[in-house]
Formats: sequence, structure tokens, C-alpha cells
Amino acid sequence: MQNVSAAGLGIGDDHPPRIMGVLNVSAESPYDPSVYDDPGEAAAYVDTELIDEGADIVDVGLESANKRFEVLSADQELDRLDTAIETIESVSGDAVFSIETRYAEVADEALSRGFDMVNDICGFADPEMPAVCRERDAAVVKMASPPDLERPGAVEKPDDIYDALERGGLTDKTVVDPAFGGWSEAKTLEDDRETFRRLREFRGLDRPILVSINRKNFLRELAGRTTEAALPVSLAATAMAVERGAHVVRTHDVAETADAAKIGSAFARDRVRDTGVGVEELDVTTAGEASRHLHRVGADESVAERVPVRVFELTGLADADRDALAAAAADAGVAFAPGDAGCILAGSPADLDRLRTLSTGGSDRLDAVFDAVSEPER
Repeated sequence: MQNVSAAGLGIGDDHPPRIMGVLNVSAESPYDPSVYDDPGEAAAYVDTELIDEGADIVDVGLESANKRFEVLSADQELDRLDTAIETIESVSGDAVFSIETRYAEVADEALSRGFDMVNDICGFADPEMPAVCRERDAAVVKMASPPDLERPGAVEKPDDIYDALERGGLTDKTVVDPAFGGWSEAKTLEDDRETFRRLREFRGLDRPILVSINRKNFLRELAGRTTEAALPVSLAATAMAVERGAHVVRTHDVAETADAAKIGSAFARDRVRDTGVGVEELDVTTAGEASRHLHRVGADESVAERVPVRVFELTGLADADRDALAAAAADAGVAFAPGDAGCILAGSPADLDRLRTLSTGGSDRLDAVFDAVSEPER
């Protein structure tokens, strides 16, 4: 995993999870506690509610990205930039400041006047954005989006999200954002949940991952909570997201989210990483996750079906079925360990799928076992 430096702040596997607090200088933004148009009040909010509470990064929005509102032009965003600049100049605490925009022109101006990084909500739809960030040596968040400056994040399916993040390439200092939430009328809550389940796949892009899941509807609906009552579900999801590989969490609830991220990090998988000899154990639990890494390095993606191991406990098998399964497992290269209280069966999805064809004899019960162990991973 390639780490990223944002004005000296390390982001990636070698660093703790980073918390991105939110400030909006857009009156139309939907979350009132983060909206300010007075630089002094905004700076006080940043110091006391964001930095003092543990924010490593402060993301400043010039307009609401809510699809109900008209998209501002670059000139209109630039008109609001003075308030943002005056705010960050008045902040006494130490943080990395990110400008949220879709326009390379706005990003360039903000970076020249004190901002440290860019949060591009249109995913390089402005083709000049990567060049601006490279020239300014700035980290940039690339959010999954169609190549359209008026449609940020309107990508529904996980495969399409991955493709959108790949499209147009990545700078050496890119952080990827799969864009959770209602950016599109066509995007369903289940689309967001499926993206969350498959979050590890985005590690295949070899860049740190940012998630913005704070009080999002795909979480609230599961618990039947309003936005105001949704903090606990956000914190549960934050810990899970960090455990699954997220490196930056964007949030309005900084202190609580920082605690949840620490828990997720503490219980993440320990993996071998020795840069001196060029060895990194990948965070892979499914064939789909393995396939992303194989694609990245230009290797045969069909190998993915033989990489992840699935482990099953089997009970209630007759002796004849045990014997038939043991013989088939040996031929398939699958581990089979019978015990007094049950049996353990372990192998790659491809090898487990071969068991039936290699089996001689066995009952309908054993056929049902073959059906179960060859079902796709969930």
C-alpha cells in the first residue's frame, strides 16, 4: 500500500487512522452545526469542535454537493474562497486544511493561498485537476464520480465505483473515496451496503481510502434512527471501516469518531510488511479482493479463485460420506480434518468447487454439503 503525505501528515497503512472534520461556508449545506459564513465564528468552531476534538484534517466546503441544489460555477466558488481563506488564517490549532471543490482553477487558487490538499468531489472530471495537484505537490482525495462536473458521486454499483476511481489515473498523492450516500436517485441503500461489504477491494488501487459514512442513511435505516439519533450506528460502522482498510474518516462528530477509529485500528489484521526485502502481506479475504490486486500488478486474475481459503465445519456425516469426502479432498488439494465432534474442511473456492467431480460414492447428504461449500462468497 502506497502511503501519502499531506503537508507532512502521513496517511496509509504505516500511520494511524486520520480524522477529517468538516466546515462548510455554504449557507445551503444541509448539516447546520458545521455551517458558518463569519470567518471568526468559523475559526472558533474549527479550533474547539474539530482540532481540539482530534481532527487531523479540516475539509472546507464552498458549496453543498446535495443534488437538490444548483451546481456553482468556478467563479461562484472563487467568490466564497475569501471567507475560507480568512477562516484558516484565523485558526490557532494545527491541522491540514483541505479544500472541497470540483474545479482545478479553484483548487489551484486555494493551494496558492494556504490550503494543503484538495477533496475533489468529481473525481478528476476536470482534467486539469491531477496536474494542478502534482505541480503543487498536494495530496488529493479522488471521489468516485462520472466524468461530469455537474454529477458528483453519481455511481451506484461497486464495480462501477472502482472503474470510476481508476479512470483518469491517480497521482502519487491520491486518496480514494468510494462515495457513500445519496449522490444519485438511482443509488439504493443496498448499493451502499454492498460497497461497504466490499471495502477491502478498493485497497487494490494501492492508495489510502477515505470513507464518509457519518450518519448516512444506509446505516440509519438498518437501526431505524433519525439523523440526530444516528451517532451510535456511525461509530459502529467507523470501527468496521477502519478494520477493513479505511485510512481517513470524514465526520461531523470528531471526538467520538476518533475513538471508534482507534478501536477499529487496534483489531485490524496483523500483516507482514518488510519494505527492506520487498514483502507485503495483502489484506485479502475473498477472491474478488485478490482479483483487484492481481489486476493492479498485471497478473492473471483467474488465479484469484485459488488464493483465499474458506474454512467450514461439517457435522452429522456418516462414516461412508467421511471416507468419500476425504478421498475427494486429497485429490483436490483441499484440507480435510475429521474429528470426534465434527470435521473441518478448508480450501480455495476453486478447489472446493472441484470436490463433487472428484468424489466417488456418497449420499444425498454429501451432495448437499458439496452444494453448500461451493456457494459464492458473501
